[in-house]
Amino acid sequence: MGNALRIGKFELLWLTGGSFAVDGGVAFGPVPKLLWEKKLACDSDNFIQVSAWPILVKTPEKLVLIESGLGNKLTEKQKQIFRTRETWKVPEDLHARGMRREHIDYVILTHYDWDHSAGVVMQEGQDLKLTFPRAKHILQKTEWEDVLEPNTRSVHTYWPINIETLKKSENLELVDGEAEIVPGIRTLLTGGHTRGHQIVLMESQGEKAVHLGDLLPTHAHFNPLWITAYDNFPLDSIRMKERYLKQYVAEGAWFIFYQDPIYLACKFDEKGNIVDAAKAC
Repeated sequence: MGNALRIGKFELLWLTGGSFAVDGGVAFGPVPKLLWEKKLACDSDNFIQVSAWPILVKTPEKLVLIESGLGNKLTEKQKQIFRTRETWKVPEDLHARGMRREHIDYVILTHYDWDHSAGVVMQEGQDLKLTFPRAKHILQKTEWEDVLEPNTRSVHTYWPINIETLKKSENLELVDGEAEIVPGIRTLLTGGHTRGHQIVLMESQGEKAVHLGDLLPTHAHFNPLWITAYDNFPLDSIRMKERYLKQYVAEGAWFIFYQDPIYLACKFDEKGNIVDAAKAC
């Protein structure tokens, strides 16, 4: 199938946004390694490799990008700390498909943690510029409030280098709760991972897909109790996962991923078994 998936009239393409590694114990919180390593392998240091691949959704009317990748601003020290492998090549991937970054109409961010937002602002020479200068950047109002006034837990994940250029622009569009971004694509506030975390729902010609963001970062997190240690409101994460996994499994929806190192998208049965999948090339 390659790095593409069709949902009715929508075409989904995964762009090269970089990859990095996270400690498996952090990625799965209280879940014992004996259990999670059966689903995702780790290295000798207990780290698992994860992707940061933005999802480009081509609708009949617009180009919508979900998440933004790791960007091109990481220092050499940061690359070592986060154990990056693949580099961010979103502009190049767009060009290879006959598009430019100026063609993107909307960028939807589930939240503004650095690994989701770093591609919003790119470095050209000594200048910082919006990567997608025409796009409206969609965030929940509560998320942006926390970006501007982070608490002691979130201050290290909302990086100023990813904030100021967007803050000074006219490209930020804040939503409050459920919002239709373009026909067939909606966002919905869930909280959980962050206070303003949102998910992305897609529907076209009777087919459905959902991006649960960091509520379901990989296929291995299907169990509602398997949440990351990064989740700021864990009980909210569990409650939202229980609700939306049950709903969208019953509706036969695709669950699409930004960070899964193996799968771009999956369909699950009610027990979490994968019944259909699109694998990353």
